[in-house]
Amino acid sequence: MDLTKEHARKVYRAMVTARLLEAKFSSLYKAGQIVGGVYLGKGQEAVSASIGGRLEMGKDIFAPLIRDQAGRTAFGEDMLDATRTYLGSVKGPMRGRDGNIHRGRPKEGLIAMISHLGTSLSVLGGMLKARQIQGRMDGCVGATCIGDGATSTGSFHEGLNYVAVEKLPVVVVVADNQFAYSTPSSKQYACDDLIDRAKGYGLVGHSVDGTDTLACASVIGGAVDAARRGEGPQMVVAKLLRLGGHGEHDDGSYIPEEIRTSHYGRDCIEVGKAQLFERGWLSEDELAEWENEAKREVQAAVTKAQKEDAPDPYREDWSSLSRGSFRNW
Repeated sequence: MDLTKEHARKVYRAMVTARLLEAKFSSLYKAGQIVGGVYLGKGQEAVSASIGGRLEMGKDIFAPLIRDQAGRTAFGEDMLDATRTYLGSVKGPMRGRDGNIHRGRPKEGLIAMISHLGTSLSVLGGMLKARQIQGRMDGCVGATCIGDGATSTGSFHEGLNYVAVEKLPVVVVVADNQFAYSTPSSKQYACDDLIDRAKGYGLVGHSVDGTDTLACASVIGGAVDAARRGEGPQMVVAKLLRLGGHGEHDDGSYIPEEIRTSHYGRDCIEVGKAQLFERGWLSEDELAEWENEAKREVQAAVTKAQKEDAPDPYREDWSSLSRGSFRNW
């Protein structure tokens, strides 16, 4: 796509907000206030925000995965949904029944993440097919971001084949961060590059440097636009490196120093800042204002969620969310 100032600023602001929100989650986890894991998108924000920033909540479908806080933010997820879920509030979208990244609002097009990572692609394809059968597509696009490790699962291959055969308007972004937890790419697949799989399945393939913020906004945004125009399912492979361990419990010590200090070890937040400053699309004063506003929003959301109750095991109706009072959720 022809990158515009407005779109670039939207993507970058979501990146900055997500980074600050996740830094708070990290602090809360280390202070023992979050039960369960905390998985950060540090280093993947440019890829993630470029997906969510080109989708429309209420029209499109987004299946965010483990490192997609930036994409959720750009898509329009309420920050309270994130803080309430991490802190176990009964007022959160999952009613305190599930934690951290397992949250969503399907009626608004935000799919709750599934830990069996390859499975989200099949769910995404099924939701789009249902809309197609109902005659409700109306330019709808479905998108998901999946890690390189999850591309080795059977569910991923089945889902990819399905959306390709059905020619659904899907954008699959592979965040190739070089490690599936601690397993290097050399132990995951034998092809030269994961983009080779696009042609094999009948998808249009694109490659992008996942540390280059403006390139991500342009290439991933262009793939979303192409799917929306009816040009079939698209696959984008973004090369990058997660700037931390698999989760906050993991120090990532298995990542060699030469990879950490390589080109893909760059911080997309810093790269994006330099790019926007250079083009005159953002000033230091504006960035400081964005950061201060995000910090206030994060603190307000955390403070509110911390004061709310957790589910009461003696009064809670533990029926599934599709039943009872949750039927129309």
